[in-house]
Amino acid sequence: MTTVRTRTAADLPALVDLLARQQAGSHYPLRWPLPFPVEQFVVRDTEEAAWVAEVDGEVVGHVTVARVADPSAFRTEGKLAAVSVLFVADEVRGEGVGARLLDTAVDWIRARGRVPVLDVVPRHSRAVEVYRRRGWVEVARQRPDWLPAAEADLILMVLPAPAAG
Repeated sequence: MTTVRTRTAADLPALVDLLARQQAGSHYPLRWPLPFPVEQFVVRDTEEAAWVAEVDGEVVGHVTVARVADPSAFRTEGKLAAVSVLFVADEVRGEGVGARLLDTAVDWIRARGRVPVLDVVPRHSRAVEVYRRRGWVEVARQRPDWLPAAEADLILMVLPAPAAG
């Protein structure tokens, strides 16, 4: 059974290992090895909240909510919060672990009256399709300076509020 709980400092070694193990198959993060300590990728200065998923006591996934550096890029009204650093272990892909983590982050954002946003590399087409199926809408494209020249611009997505009624 999968449980989602608040991340603790004690989770960091397992998360660093998990990120490294899943990177070859997911290509997330895009740059690997990272040009800085992996711990700084997992835990960021812009982070507001973070969770891990566990199966039988083993950490198998992670997600954070972060402040948005440039809210105007998302061309959306309201106060924004970004879903970020979402990854799951290869052995639990397709089992709903990523969905549980995503739902946890979105629920946290919405409970604070904010609008969920995220960015995704087009090469991560499986993730893009999952987000679209779950109601996320592309609102813009962006080219950050860390993105390699051979990669297409980041897709910026917003999750609109559920329709009333």
